[in-house]
Amino acid sequence: MAEPGLLDGERAIYLVLMDGEPVAFRQGATPPGQHNRESCKAHAARLVESHDQLLQSTLDAGSYNKLCSFHHIVDGFAVHTTPSQAMRLELAPGVLRIEKDRGAELMTTYTPHLLGLPQGIWSREGGEKHAGEGITIGVIDTGIDPTHPSFAYDPSNPYEVHRGTQFSDGACQLGTQFPVGSCNGKIVSARYFSAGATAALRLNASKDLSPFDQVGHGSHVASIAAGNWGVPVVANGFMYGSASGMAPRARLAIYKAIYPEGGTIADLVSAIDQAAQDRVDVIVLSVGPNEPPEVTPTFMSVFAISLLFARRAGLFVVQAAGNKGPGEATVVSFSPWTMGVAASTTGRSYTPTLIMGDGRQLHGVGLSAPTPGDGHIPFKLVSARDAASANRSHPASTLRYMEDCQHPEALQPAVVLGSIVICSFSESFLNGTSTVAAILDCAKALRFIGFILVANPQYGDFIAEPLPFPIPGIMIPRVADAQILWEYYEKHTYRDSRGAVISYSGSAAIGEGRVAAFTDPAPIVARFSSRGPDIIDNKMNPADVLKPDILAPGQQIWAAWSPTSALDPILSGNHFALLSGTSMATPHIAGVAALVKQTHPSWTPSMIASAMSTTAKKHDDRGQPIMAQGPELYSLYPSTPFDHGAGFINPSAALDPGLVFSSGFEDYISFLCSLPNIDPTAVRSATGTPCNKPFESPSDLNLPSITISALRGFQLVRRSVKNVANRTETYSCSIQPPEGIKVSVQPSWFHMIPEGTQHLEIKFNITHASDSFRFGEIVLTGALDHIVRLPLAVLPVSLQ
Repeated sequence: MAEPGLLDGERAIYLVLMDGEPVAFRQGATPPGQHNRESCKAHAARLVESHDQLLQSTLDAGSYNKLCSFHHIVDGFAVHTTPSQAMRLELAPGVLRIEKDRGAELMTTYTPHLLGLPQGIWSREGGEKHAGEGITIGVIDTGIDPTHPSFAYDPSNPYEVHRGTQFSDGACQLGTQFPVGSCNGKIVSARYFSAGATAALRLNASKDLSPFDQVGHGSHVASIAAGNWGVPVVANGFMYGSASGMAPRARLAIYKAIYPEGGTIADLVSAIDQAAQDRVDVIVLSVGPNEPPEVTPTFMSVFAISLLFARRAGLFVVQAAGNKGPGEATVVSFSPWTMGVAASTTGRSYTPTLIMGDGRQLHGVGLSAPTPGDGHIPFKLVSARDAASANRSHPASTLRYMEDCQHPEALQPAVVLGSIVICSFSESFLNGTSTVAAILDCAKALRFIGFILVANPQYGDFIAEPLPFPIPGIMIPRVADAQILWEYYEKHTYRDSRGAVISYSGSAAIGEGRVAAFTDPAPIVARFSSRGPDIIDNKMNPADVLKPDILAPGQQIWAAWSPTSALDPILSGNHFALLSGTSMATPHIAGVAALVKQTHPSWTPSMIASAMSTTAKKHDDRGQPIMAQGPELYSLYPSTPFDHGAGFINPSAALDPGLVFSSGFEDYISFLCSLPNIDPTAVRSATGTPCNKPFESPSDLNLPSITISALRGFQLVRRSVKNVANRTETYSCSIQPPEGIKVSVQPSWFHMIPEGTQHLEIKFNITHASDSFRFGEIVLTGALDHIVRLPLAVLPVSLQ
């Protein structure tokens, strides 16, 4: 736990789990919905007091600062202290485990139609005016902008009373830019959790200590999940369409735990604990730790255990898979009790055009208006290097700053005035010292008519996301296209014997870049989306769990934004932003989960997850197998379950999956107890629960997929399915076995009545060993047209 040699080092935040019974699971507790509030408060107070007493009796006075207590779904606390004091605390009676806080990070106009929502699942719920009614989605993120139209309340269409959610006093915290009335009915609760961040980071108390979203990320995520229907998307005065959340009538509970300066796991666990106490239906986590724990198994960190108990309390937890793709084993959503979401493209692209004076055209990237004349009138073309200021005394006047267009004083105003200026990509863009925002500032100051940011052969092609440009601009991210531009420019630029420019005769215009085209197949797994296999520890040992779980739209997603935009100056002042990331994919799944929960209120989180997984699509909108973007820019390869999980979310089919694979808390404990090289006492110290019934193998956890991380010779895997349809149905099994493996299912067909259960035995025999995972699928086909797909991922290690 504590690092050798650092026992008296700097203070850090430590997360402590105790062996007391949390409020939600204490002996004699009444079922959810019937808790006695006074009894709950009294029990919570006793737990908090026990934490205080433990610290006072164990640690030196003045050596620590207790930050917060967790008491609803886990019994524990966070403390800011030194490594030596943490070691003393680890040995104290009643302490199950102690873990150093490793910090937390941040990880739609078109997507509702891409997913078939208006004609499909929304129509079953009574249209967009009722889709998500009665469901509350908890968003743990950077807060929310309560003034945004995506979160406005319509008094003429009041929400139904939610019978399950229970918000305590102080559910709507007020503060900077979050006045009375911010919790308006659409936003039913808003809190901020800052004890950890205050201890570890330098927060701006005048701005940060409020549920208001200074960053924009939380508003973006919340509006994708449950933003109001049909909100006009306007950026820089141009209307891009209208946006809607996946579940536009769901209500939002906001838990701010990430700040412009960063975040801590202590604040995330506090937010999760509160969300469980509030009994929200769904938790969205587009934030979290970005690395596996250093010592603890991935499934048994304090963060993972808090999510396990949230699942035990009945919350459906959706988590971003991470943005570290396309490398193997880069997922940061590890646990089988959360749904880890990968990100895909949508098929939409914004492609402005550069029209050179000789009529040739180059396609680029950028949300930009055309140059004057609607892109038909050519303007003088000038290279920033050639426009360098004759005054080289200013420190900004280096070659790098000239080419990057970062500082107005590095360029001659008379040369660039009214011109389209070519700026070059450089190493400074890679390390963050040069930005597109600085190019825009330079262009405004010197009155460029437009700008071009071109790839540099020294650094290769670069990845460009469409950013909103208040002046005409285009990014040319491919070196091959940049070379065409430079050849044209040099041919039409006349120089003296010293190389100085005598005259510029090259010209160009920039075409419209704000109109979307839908020419590409979708979905395609996005390059940045983290990949499997799942891992059990930081030594990268693979786990018997399929991750990511599912694929959803996550590239170039329009959604709400906070105009403060503390981390992205280029988006400052905008109320909408076009972003990419698994952060954007995750709330899509949260919203769909809300719709499934609305239709099937008695379904458990694992049943909802199963319904979405087994009905997911394996093909794109053109009927071809889903592809994935590879390590090489602009390259594609056939995707596997380690790229797309079970497949691409199919909301309408998830409402009627036929069969579901269900798991409960005891099953997850049995899974942990069956992990290789795990002592039962370690499970007891992480969960407070003994290992009474371990599985024969972790693969026996009843997931809607089968992953075997080391198959040696033969293995028997068990599954159990439940018929959630309202009719009796006969199912037959078909198998697409992984290469080198023989697979059989018993029984090969079965007859199921409504609510009936069928146990399945799946046998795996190696015929050819391999050093890499092999993939396949089991398909259960019902006589009433239900199709249930079970992905297989197996590493056939040896024949013996």
